[in-house]
Amino acid sequence: MKFFSVKSAAILFCAFLAGALAGKGSAMLTSGQHALLAESSSWGLGFQKEGERPTGNATIEELQEYNAFYAEDTEEKVLYLTFDCGYENGNTPAILDALKKHGATGTFFAVGNFIRDNPELVRRIAAEGHIVGNHTMTHPDMSEISSLEAFTRELKGVEELYEETTGTPMTKFYRPPQGIYSRENLAMAKSLGYCTFFWSLAYVDWYQDKQPTKEEAFSKLLPRIHPGAIVLLHNTSATNGAILDELLTRWEEMGYHFDSLDHLAEKYSRK
Repeated sequence: MKFFSVKSAAILFCAFLAGALAGKGSAMLTSGQHALLAESSSWGLGFQKEGERPTGNATIEELQEYNAFYAEDTEEKVLYLTFDCGYENGNTPAILDALKKHGATGTFFAVGNFIRDNPELVRRIAAEGHIVGNHTMTHPDMSEISSLEAFTRELKGVEELYEETTGTPMTKFYRPPQGIYSRENLAMAKSLGYCTFFWSLAYVDWYQDKQPTKEEAFSKLLPRIHPGAIVLLHNTSATNGAILDELLTRWEEMGYHFDSLDHLAEKYSRK
């Protein structure tokens, strides 16, 4: 299997951050706007009322056709915690400590180099009952991949690394890099047995030289939380490592509890 050089890894990280901006910022919907599932698009959200589920590029029902999700349709105060892992910046252990303290299961969507470079950490994630999902081998714009062979290659490489590292098969959960997707990609992921996961709550946490303050993070993550939320945080964020324990406590004080994405998938995935 071909691995990345240090230089290539640095380039990949820059692409990872740039892609995060494209996927989480440029496709924001205005309040009350609803868009049908596009042929190719960046995942975007439109927040309407505090404490209510935002609209997305596609509805929960439209996504379900592809075993894809961005939130659960429920009034129950349940949250699903997910973390995108482009590389390790020293904050993942603190994140794992906070999850363990609160009895919360997270899903860590990993790029290939994260698994390759951090085998002990990946084994810890798995041993503590968390899910490691597939964020592709090289973090490309997957909507530009039209062949099933090339699409499979991006996912298969991560599967193989994970199984070599842990001795167990990878859970077939997929998050599109940069949040960019197409109908064709969603259909290909489903044909490979994958569930695709977007998100209904995220904030700008990925700039290493411009990390949000605790107050800035809470101003986004507390009022926008809602029943059935799939929360996206980046493991590279020092702010997330520092605040996660308190953040989970604050959400618990609001009446929320944490569940695992595999339970959501079991409820709604179509054969």
